[in-house]
Amino acid sequence: MKMKAAVLRETGAKRPYATSQPIQIEEIDIAPPQPGELLVKIAGGGLCHSDLSVINGNRARPMPLVLGHEGSGEVVEVGAGVRDIKVGDPIIFQFSASCGVCRNCLGGRPQLCETHDVARAKGHLMAGGSRLKDSNGVEIAHQSGVSCFAEYAVVDRGTAVKVDKDLPLADAAIFGCAVMTGVGAVLNTARIRAGDTVACVGLGGVGLNGLLGAKLAGAEKIIAVDISDDKLGLARQLGATHTVNARDDNHVEQIKDITNGGVDYAFEFSGTVAATETCYRSIRMGGEVLIVGLSPSNSLFSFNPSDIVNSEKAIRGSYMGSCVPVRDIPRYIELYRQGKLAVDKLINKSIGFDSINEGFDQLTDGLVIRQILEPHRL
Repeated sequence: MKMKAAVLRETGAKRPYATSQPIQIEEIDIAPPQPGELLVKIAGGGLCHSDLSVINGNRARPMPLVLGHEGSGEVVEVGAGVRDIKVGDPIIFQFSASCGVCRNCLGGRPQLCETHDVARAKGHLMAGGSRLKDSNGVEIAHQSGVSCFAEYAVVDRGTAVKVDKDLPLADAAIFGCAVMTGVGAVLNTARIRAGDTVACVGLGGVGLNGLLGAKLAGAEKIIAVDISDDKLGLARQLGATHTVNARDDNHVEQIKDITNGGVDYAFEFSGTVAATETCYRSIRMGGEVLIVGLSPSNSLFSFNPSDIVNSEKAIRGSYMGSCVPVRDIPRYIELYRQGKLAVDKLINKSIGFDSINEGFDQLTDGLVIRQILEPHRL
């Protein structure tokens, strides 16, 4: 079947992307689903910093590539052996399918599936190979087993989480990455408790969801940290008790003053070493840094081992919010319905294929939180 898709053929294009046009909308071929796979008509795909890190070359991926890992859609065909999902079911993608049999899957950490990690590095699905080819018959890679910046996607069954039909499906894409990663980092990875103090450093889609998670968990003080006054203002609306502009030379001292010595948990959401350093300097004795953002793959962060020992500090990574997606995505949707997770306030607008390069310019410049690509938009 032929379809339109957003294809990236090389990284590191010059800004603005609206001029250099690194993402091209091409007509490509998509193969039918193999056993254990689904064909999904895409409703929406969120423009995320993880996509941007591929476009700007901060993270290497096989090329050419159909972009998009945060998305939603409707199942239009099921492969052999799929019994629990049927044609017409609405789904949200999660970007780490699980094999169910590797050590991490059996250990209750499906987001770290070893089988999927190998396939993702090649731009393949777990059964092997890609289901995408360009007009010359050249294989095109999948991004994280999803590639939802397209009219359709073939995905592993384990990539799809079935949701209720009354959920606005295009906007629900945000649950597949920003909500899961941000809220999950706070509730699952850190497991913060009522009364804890928290700093959220970097207020993009994931960081603001982390803030919402901290509010949900009952954190006593939630300090939002960013270089954008507009984002700091939004953070106050969403529940931040304090805001600090990271451009201030004394921003770490401000955090320590607010908390009488430092926060219990500092979450790095921006994907920069500078933000990680802010987090480490902002925690109290016995505090913990949670690194959630994706820094450039060649970046390094250093610390004093003696300080780690003497102060019993900790540094941890959080991937996909340590979520079990089939458990957590429905939970977060229900919390949204109850008015406890105001994730709808993070969506700025919907766009079509014609605005995708400009959309990544706006994301790079910090002008938006979430834009939802609707590939079937007229």
